[in-house]
Amino acid sequence: MTTKVKICGLKNEPTLDAALDGGADFVGFNFFPPSPRSLAPEGARSLAARARGRARTVAVLVDPDDALLQQIISTVEPDLIQLHGKESPERVAEIARLFGRPLIKALSVTTAADADRAHAYRDVTEFVLFDAKAPPASAIPGGNGLTFDWRMLDSLRGRIDYMLSGGLTVGNVAEAIRITAPFAVDVSSGVETASGVKSADLIRRFLTAAKPAYVAAHP
Repeated sequence: MTTKVKICGLKNEPTLDAALDGGADFVGFNFFPPSPRSLAPEGARSLAARARGRARTVAVLVDPDDALLQQIISTVEPDLIQLHGKESPERVAEIARLFGRPLIKALSVTTAADADRAHAYRDVTEFVLFDAKAPPASAIPGGNGLTFDWRMLDSLRGRIDYMLSGGLTVGNVAEAIRITAPFAVDVSSGVETASGVKSADLIRRFLTAAKPAYVAAHP
């Protein structure tokens, strides 16, 4: 089965169109203000509408309260909510119950024990996403361009559908897929020319590297 791809942190139509035309399965919009990729909900409304029916739209949030969740869902109408903070399994279950959207829970990985935390979220999420742990001085929990030791996921391979993130690029995504066999890969900083500045060309090249079967069928 072809690995699915999520292009995250999109902020404008040209890069969104590059993702959609290249066969991205998920497109992500960031609503965490410290991030250089952050959008206001009103700014993401038209982008999400443009993607609807072509890719699943994902709203990326960090430890959101209920009011923010309601605002995002009412304004953007995302297909999924990605929680990229310190949300507990209990909080994730509560969000799923209150807002009726499928959830992605991001987990930071340094050790195999970090990866094993995925089991606590399996019943309350559609997917778990593994990302590299942010540096202590970083204001954002993801999108830092860092990889982690993919061998930390060995015990989960074939046992759970997960997304792989963290420092993925045109140059390493094929190897990452070979080693980890993820359900999907997720990229943000790896398709940027500067922090928060997406490149349509890098998006197309990343999709070519990650989804060769799709590209061959859609020359």
